[in-house]
Amino acid sequence: MALVALGVTGGIGAYKSVEVARALQQHGHDVVAVMTESATRFVGPLTFEAITRRRVITDQFAEGANADIEHIALASEIELLLIAPATANTIGKLANGLADDFLSALYLATTASVLVAPAMNTNMLNNPAVQQNLSVLASRGVRFVEPGEGYLACGWVGKGRLAEPDEIVAAAQQLLRPRGALASRCVLVTAGPTFEDLDPVRYLGNRSTGRMGFAVAAEAMARGARVLLVAGPTSLEPPAGAEVERVRSAEQMRQAVMTRVDEADAVVMAAAVADYTPTAGSAPEKLRKGEGDLSLDLRRTPDILAELGRMGSTGRPMLVGFAAETSDLIENATAKLRSKNVDVIVANDVSRSDAGFGVETNVATIVSESDAGEVIADDIPLGSKRALAGEILDRVERQLSATVATPSPTTTDS
Repeated sequence: MALVALGVTGGIGAYKSVEVARALQQHGHDVVAVMTESATRFVGPLTFEAITRRRVITDQFAEGANADIEHIALASEIELLLIAPATANTIGKLANGLADDFLSALYLATTASVLVAPAMNTNMLNNPAVQQNLSVLASRGVRFVEPGEGYLACGWVGKGRLAEPDEIVAAAQQLLRPRGALASRCVLVTAGPTFEDLDPVRYLGNRSTGRMGFAVAAEAMARGARVLLVAGPTSLEPPAGAEVERVRSAEQMRQAVMTRVDEADAVVMAAAVADYTPTAGSAPEKLRKGEGDLSLDLRRTPDILAELGRMGSTGRPMLVGFAAETSDLIENATAKLRSKNVDVIVANDVSRSDAGFGVETNVATIVSESDAGEVIADDIPLGSKRALAGEILDRVERQLSATVATPSPTTTDS
C-alpha cells in the first residue's frame, strides 16, 4: 500500500479527482488530498475528507505546532505526487520553482515520483509558454497523463479536458510499482460466508461480511500480486483489478478453489465456510410452518482447507487458514494447523465485540511451526483488518522468498 498525495487545483475537472481518490483506494493505496484555494471553489474539502478519512490540506500556514513544515513531513512519506487536474498556473509554478502554496512547496520538497494531468482551454494548452513549462517538467522526470479531446467547460471543442479517472489511475499504478516478494506471484483468497439453502427463502449461514478476506486481497494487490478472489455472498465491492469469482455454497467455493489452485503461489482461506448443509439439498418449495418443531437432517460440507493440505507439502501453494474461536485460541489453532497440514493459522476470538465478524477491526494470534516443530504464536494487537492483512502477507512473503519467483499465468482475451 502506497501513500499518494493527490493535488487538486482550480479547474472544473476537479470533480473527477473525487473518483480518482476512490479508485486509488480500491487499488489498496492511502490518499491524502492537497487542494489549492481555487480548487475549493469547485469541490469542497469535506468531500475528499469523507472519502480519504484524512484531513485535507488547503493552507500552507495552518495553525498548529510545526504546521509550517508539514509539507516537508509529507514529502518524505509519499510515494507519488499526483496532480489532477493541473492548471496552467500550477504547471507554471512547478516549472519555475515557485512555492507560494502548499502544493507547489510539496512538489519542491519531495523526491517521490510526480504525475501531472493537465486540464485547460485548448488555446492555453497550445500556448508556447505552457508548452515550454511542460517540456521543462518532462526533462526533470515528471510524467504526464495527456488531456482528452471533447467539449470543454468554456464551450469549445478540442484538446484540454482532464483525462478520465481510469486513465489517470492506470498511469499512477504504473509508477507505483509494487515491491516485495509478492511481485509476480499469484495469491488465491477466499472471503465472506457461504449460504447453504434450505428452500427458496431460507438458508444456513453465518455473520461473516467478507471484510477480512477483501482486506487480504487488497493488500496482496498493493504488493504486486495477481489476486484470485473467490467471494461468498457479500455486499462489499471487491478490490479493483482482482479476478473475482462469486459463489454461494460451500461446494461452489470448493469447486472454484480447486479449479484455480494450480495457478496460486499462496492460498489464504479467509472465508467462513459453513460446516453443514441440508443432506437432501435445498427444498424446491418454501418449507411451510407446522404446528410442531422442525428437524433438519444435515451433512458435513467439504473441508476445503484440509483437502488443500492433503496435496502434501511439496509442490503445493503456501496455505494460510483461519480459525474463528471463542475459547482455547492457541490450542485449537495448533490442532487445526497440524491436522490440516497447513503453514499458518490465523486465530481470532470472535466472541469479542470489537473484532471478528461485522466490524472494521480485528485482533489475532498467528500460529505456525518452526523447522524443529515448535509452535510459534505471534499475538497481533487490535487494529484494522487491513493492518492484520499486512501481518499475514509479511509471513507469506518471507516463506515465498525462499523460492525463486516465477511469473504466474495470466489470462488474455481471445
